[in-house]
Amino acid sequence: MAAEAKQQILARIREANERAVRGKETPVPRDYVHSGGLDAASREELFIERLREYDASVTVCASAGLASTIGVLLQDRGWKHVIMAAGFPAAALPFGFEFRQEAEVENSDLDACDAVITGCEVAIAVTGSIVLRHGVGLGQGTRRFTLLPDRHLCVVRAEQLVETVPEAFALLEPFTNDPLTTISGPSATADIEMTRIRGVHGPRFLEVVLVR
Repeated sequence: MAAEAKQQILARIREANERAVRGKETPVPRDYVHSGGLDAASREELFIERLREYDASVTVCASAGLASTIGVLLQDRGWKHVIMAAGFPAAALPFGFEFRQEAEVENSDLDACDAVITGCEVAIAVTGSIVLRHGVGLGQGTRRFTLLPDRHLCVVRAEQLVETVPEAFALLEPFTNDPLTTISGPSATADIEMTRIRGVHGPRFLEVVLVR
């Protein structure tokens, strides 16, 4: 019986593969929305709304006030021991806090720190998502930045914000071989008895600074 079921499954896979090959002869319809129509202000408003729906905290500031804004946030949250992603601009960091370099820390340091701070590659308004591209010196951290710390402070610049997912994919196309992580709010799951639990597979708290 098990062998018969296996053969049925394999036959269906072969049939699907054959259909996929034949389908290459005719274009696949792609009539979904490729780009948004919102102006910059509306796009930012939508992004902020989506982030807050996901229980992320959002602060908006001007570029000249980024360092002071980060300083106020760290002070208000009581975050003193912060690990910065390699390549994150030092000019954006406030004085009076202990910032450790990514290359200097172990996994245990990421687990014990007050927060990590990164930039991002692109952000998507309609889904409230942030995409990090992991690589040396990009200011977005390695993959472990999205798994081990309890708190993540991410800086998103207005020019990195697009409205739709296809627009984001178009910008990310040159980096298809790079490791990417998409974040939509703090890590959470409701798989356990339908009870929402935060921090299961990533930071429990996401703090976003949107720089206009």
